[in-house]
Amino acid sequence: MKKENQLVGNGGAVLTGSVGVGGDVGAVAGQAAFTRYQTFIIVVISLLQFTVILDFMVMAPLGAQLIRILKISPSQFGWVVSVYAFSAGISGILAAGFADRFDRKKMLLFFYTGFIVGTLLCGMATGYYFLLGARMVTGLFGGVLFSTNMAIVADLFALEKRGRVMGFVQMAFAVSQVAGIPVGLFFANNYGWHMPFLMIVGLCVPVGIVIWRWMKPVTQHLVERKEQRPLAHLVRTASQGRYLRAFAATALLSTGGFLMMPYSSTFLVHNVGIDEKVLPIVFMVAGFVGLFTGPLIGKLSDRIGKFRMFLAGSVLATLMVPAFTYLSITPLWEVLILNTLLYTAVFSRMIPSQALLSAVPDAKDRGAFMSINSSVQQLGGGIASVVGGWIIAQNAAGLLVHYDLLGWVTIGAFFGSALLMYAVNSYVISKTAAAKH
Repeated sequence: MKKENQLVGNGGAVLTGSVGVGGDVGAVAGQAAFTRYQTFIIVVISLLQFTVILDFMVMAPLGAQLIRILKISPSQFGWVVSVYAFSAGISGILAAGFADRFDRKKMLLFFYTGFIVGTLLCGMATGYYFLLGARMVTGLFGGVLFSTNMAIVADLFALEKRGRVMGFVQMAFAVSQVAGIPVGLFFANNYGWHMPFLMIVGLCVPVGIVIWRWMKPVTQHLVERKEQRPLAHLVRTASQGRYLRAFAATALLSTGGFLMMPYSSTFLVHNVGIDEKVLPIVFMVAGFVGLFTGPLIGKLSDRIGKFRMFLAGSVLATLMVPAFTYLSITPLWEVLILNTLLYTAVFSRMIPSQALLSAVPDAKDRGAFMSINSSVQQLGGGIASVVGGWIIAQNAAGLLVHYDLLGWVTIGAFFGSALLMYAVNSYVISKTAAAKH
């Protein structure tokens, strides 16, 4: 037995979806097509996300190289990764009070310009502390971009379409591995570690021009906004219990990736025996598979339910994490299979959870909610990265030790996030049902 629900969104658009009694939100029998402009928005947001994700992702495969060239410890490299997360988290909180006061297109262009400047500084860094400061600047601006993108998605797409939208947007994650990371590592291996950042700047500029020239203003949220001070808007949004559950879920969702990912390339090179020049193949194969699994996971999230898809991904991730973290010297073909399955599990959690979380805030709070949520994600990830640096170490032979322990901490976070996502899903079901009456 199913109840057909309608939720009136921005501009009076009707968001339809079906919710089984005691079931999951977002499971629909039919899936409407995107308009031409919606398709354009998906492409633009995906390209922007590609450049932002690439800027972050390139740090992981460069880890082994930076540790060697800059003569830093794994813990110091963890700070290079986490300082981005901390500054992104701080800027997201500071921007939250203003996020619903301006045209989202203008917000996007402002922070994207700052992100480009920060990435350029990374490409000019002359040492460890310069790089640390450059990553801080990049994080200050880059951290707000994801939340602004997600607010735009929630403004322009009905709930029953958001799984598919997130599936396409998360393809940026896969493309960054198929093309971006291997190309970045090629430039790093042949022209120095600065070159990948300069390459990213070269990709960002035309994307910014396209957004400035052809993207329409996103201002419908201003119609519903009540005039209030930025600080009051921030406090009101951050203090609501229904939002706090979502923020807690996001904090645990980000923990897993930040615990393991920053050290994965170092682990694969030193513990698993993968040559640095072969390392791009490992990321490329996982990313190539993600080009197909990302949209598929998005469609399944909308069809069978976002929470069910998230649980399926969590089960797969729980199986794959120890299989990966307990590796020793392993043939390349086996590493390719395990790493690809692990990244598929990441997609299967990331896509439905982001789509489900987008349904939590009211339209008037959407920008502030997304900014705070992004900040929580970055801060939680930054803390996890630092904790990961405390847990692991390199022995005299150069091997990473206690990487398996990171895996078990990650699995603990999986269980915690599943419980919180259940509460989030229950709230969205009740909210969607109430909107019908």
